[in-house]
Amino acid sequence: MDFEENTVVTDKEQEGKKDGLSILLTTDEDDTRPVYLSGNFNNWATQDRRYLLQKVSNGKYSFRFPDDFIFPNELIYKFTKGDWSEVEIDKYGNKTPNRISNKTFGIQEEHVPKWRKNWLPYRPSQLPKVHLISEEFEIPQLNKTRKVWALLPYDYETSAEHYPVLYLQDAQNLFNENAPFGNWQIDKKLAVMSDYGIGKIIIIAIEHAEKERVLEYNFGKTLLGQGEGKKYIRFIADTLKPFVDKNFRTKSEREYTGIGGSSMGGLVSIFSGLIYPEVYGKLMIFSPSLWVIPKIKFSFLDFFEPMDTKVYLYAGGDESGTMIRHVKKFKKRLLKRESNRERMKVKLSINMEGKHSETYWSDEFPKAIEWLFFSNKEGDI
Repeated sequence: MDFEENTVVTDKEQEGKKDGLSILLTTDEDDTRPVYLSGNFNNWATQDRRYLLQKVSNGKYSFRFPDDFIFPNELIYKFTKGDWSEVEIDKYGNKTPNRISNKTFGIQEEHVPKWRKNWLPYRPSQLPKVHLISEEFEIPQLNKTRKVWALLPYDYETSAEHYPVLYLQDAQNLFNENAPFGNWQIDKKLAVMSDYGIGKIIIIAIEHAEKERVLEYNFGKTLLGQGEGKKYIRFIADTLKPFVDKNFRTKSEREYTGIGGSSMGGLVSIFSGLIYPEVYGKLMIFSPSLWVIPKIKFSFLDFFEPMDTKVYLYAGGDESGTMIRHVKKFKKRLLKRESNRERMKVKLSINMEGKHSETYWSDEFPKAIEWLFFSNKEGDI
């Protein structure tokens, strides 16, 4: 190509050259959610208001890069509705490749057929393998048995990989389609997440004790009376985890091991992580029932030596009059000591419309997994 061919531009491009680079986006499927640019120029942040597109009309958006924007060698980006759970997809519901542009001026026209919503739709081929570990797994600490499940990455049987592990309470409400109060849909969420490199994890799901659920999850003496949480916590750390590490390809080190749950399951997971810091490096705590210990003393925090730990705390504003206050107070208490602040990372996520239900915990699950286990991941999103 000779010089003259290189310098030929359209009237539209010549006009755009005066104003830098603008992106014009059209979409077949529109709603009230805002549209953001996310890319290699802002560390792939998904709600960066500097890169919020302006809605021109229904299905049409525009964005103009500021005059002082420093373009990378290649502009690599995607469009999202504010989160990777709400990223652009193709017309068949599949992940799209990253978009690439070498322009620094003119107009870049783009089109998005569809958008994800709450990590759905999913590909059935990516669903985790649901494995029943035992109908009656022995809990010697409580002299009981319990049904325990493992959700294994979809390619577990064809790979040689070792995976991080998350132990979750209340298995009946995690992926059971017939759960009376709904479920977290973690199987479907993990299927979609695997497309984005953040779903390769083993979930160990422990069913609750039905009528004795509160008794098992209650730690020590609280407003609910004397609980058996200490024994239950010892079961997971001393009995279940060694079994899982022996029988599955796990990354058994604490930095790859997490525990979590919601409500009373969140409360017992807090104590699990704080009493066994040598076992768990990640805590996923949704809507914990901190009201049963309103003074939130956690006095033992003043004596234990903290280890590098990540804690994801979630609360909904429409759960109760005290949920957010209790969770904020707990975070403050957790980071009271300077040594804790140096070793513990705590992310507090609040949804002011959030209710105390599986629907909202389902929404939060992928975000928590990504931050706890995969937030340092680089590359294609």
